[in-house]
Amino acid sequence: MDTPIDYTSPSTQFTFDVNKNLFFKKDNFNFMNILGVEQLNTLDNLSLIDIFLSTNNNIEPHYHPNASELVYCISGAMAVSILNPFTKQYQHYTITPGQVANIPQGWWHYQMATEDRTHVLAIFNASTPEVILGSDILRLTPSNIMAHTYCLDENQWKKAIEPITDSTYIGPPKDCHRTHGSNAQYFPNYIHPHGNQGYPMQQYSPYNHPPS
Repeated sequence: MDTPIDYTSPSTQFTFDVNKNLFFKKDNFNFMNILGVEQLNTLDNLSLIDIFLSTNNNIEPHYHPNASELVYCISGAMAVSILNPFTKQYQHYTITPGQVANIPQGWWHYQMATEDRTHVLAIFNASTPEVILGSDILRLTPSNIMAHTYCLDENQWKKAIEPITDSTYIGPPKDCHRTHGSNAQYFPNYIHPHGNQGYPMQQYSPYNHPPS
């Protein structure tokens, strides 16, 4: 940390209830809690996001400019997709309880729950993780720039992104009425190279549901 920790100070914090710090909520089964240095001031280049998802809900495409991310699966199953900037190819991994996926700093990625009651921890080597979201890139980049740069019809582009009015975080949005098909095409290497070992589903009990 930039400022040395005074471990003798009465304001020094050694414990925190992550359940009480909601970061984003889509509904009672899809939400994230966060822990960083602002909540626990003895953290040194460490933070985490506690993630709960149901089937076919996903953490939207994004990247972290200041941190790598280690995703640890507690229950359920999650498909983690990473764009390798050196090979220009996506790499897809499914993790089940006890398994991890590592996402290097600055790499574009997304994650999708492939079972209900999926619970994972995203652990970062930064005291506060920064994030650039795909939804923000799409909605905040001027339409004329997108159209000019990629030779698009600007009106069609505006219509396509019109539903994206805020940062998404967990998709699809609650008000999305599009017919959903299979997502298998997005995860061509869906099965973990060592095989899914059939771990029993752990009891899903987010310790305290966020307020409705």
